[in-house]
Amino acid sequence: MSDPYPKIDGSAQLAIVGAGPIGLELAAAMKADGMDYLHFEARQIGHTISWWPRNTYFFSTTERIEIAGIPMQNSSQQRATGEGYLAYLRSVVEQLDLQVNTYEPVIDIQQQSQGFLLRTATLTGEKHYSCQKLVLAIGDMHAPNLLNIPGEDLPHVSHYFSDPHTYFRKRLLIVGGRNSAVEAALRCWRAGSQVAISYRRANFDHERVKNHILPDLLTQIELGNITFYPETRPVEITRQDVVLEKNNDERILHAVDFVLLNTGFRQDPRLFELAGVSLMGEQRAPQFNPDTMETNIPGIYIAGTAVAGSQVRYKIFIENSHVHVGKIVLALTGRWPDQLGTIAERRYDLAFKDFQAN
Repeated sequence: MSDPYPKIDGSAQLAIVGAGPIGLELAAAMKADGMDYLHFEARQIGHTISWWPRNTYFFSTTERIEIAGIPMQNSSQQRATGEGYLAYLRSVVEQLDLQVNTYEPVIDIQQQSQGFLLRTATLTGEKHYSCQKLVLAIGDMHAPNLLNIPGEDLPHVSHYFSDPHTYFRKRLLIVGGRNSAVEAALRCWRAGSQVAISYRRANFDHERVKNHILPDLLTQIELGNITFYPETRPVEITRQDVVLEKNNDERILHAVDFVLLNTGFRQDPRLFELAGVSLMGEQRAPQFNPDTMETNIPGIYIAGTAVAGSQVRYKIFIENSHVHVGKIVLALTGRWPDQLGTIAERRYDLAFKDFQAN
């Protein structure tokens, strides 16, 4: 049983949980406004981006993923890579001297008469902090969606694509048909892998695959460079092959060296549950007021992709989450942050309202 009167290791008007781009942008706004805050991150800043495949480019252009009013430059004047964006986030933290308690996950949230008590797990032991207001900017990609089939946990099977070089001159089966699967298939084929794709649908959806890569994939399939198994799903994985089942119950045995399961990711809702935030629908999206970003628990706000729960069709990204920062700052201080600007406000609010309507 936890101590009802623990030693308090720190207190502030506001605590921010999560140091992805939107969490950092909120911290920058709060520091500029002079608000006393604490900032916690379970791992390192921008953690989700850190496990992207090497040399993966953002779909968003650089100006849409800049934060805190700080421009992002690169040598090519093109979209940023994951590595380039992490360097940019580090530079923002350094320039603004943002203090983030990294590798300090929040493991418990308790309501108090004047706010909230947070319990964290540092590398050296537990700590306790108190705050009046709390923002959860925890993201939405904490763990992969599992297929729960035999062999999914074998060492040659992965839910994370890291580097095409891994699959050079090897037989690779990719399961999935959205952006990540299509990009992985093309990159691995060009890196010298023998690639096949299993997809549960008959065709690829142009709304789910970037329009500049889908024609390339279809061309390689037509030329026979990439094998395509439409309307199939894996039902068993062994060390030598994968059993694919078609919609008519026919089965195909496909020989493999490696299997890459691009089946999407899910959010870990435990902090919402601990705080008492209501979760709605199949995606278990947190309930919140779209005008203020405040959840059903007074004093707890939400920002970034965390608003969507476990996204099935991705509609919330960095570029349309900047407005969350503005709305939270406005709710807490009565002022819209200068760093966002009125142009950004109009641009991102439109995208956000479109998400709410759907």
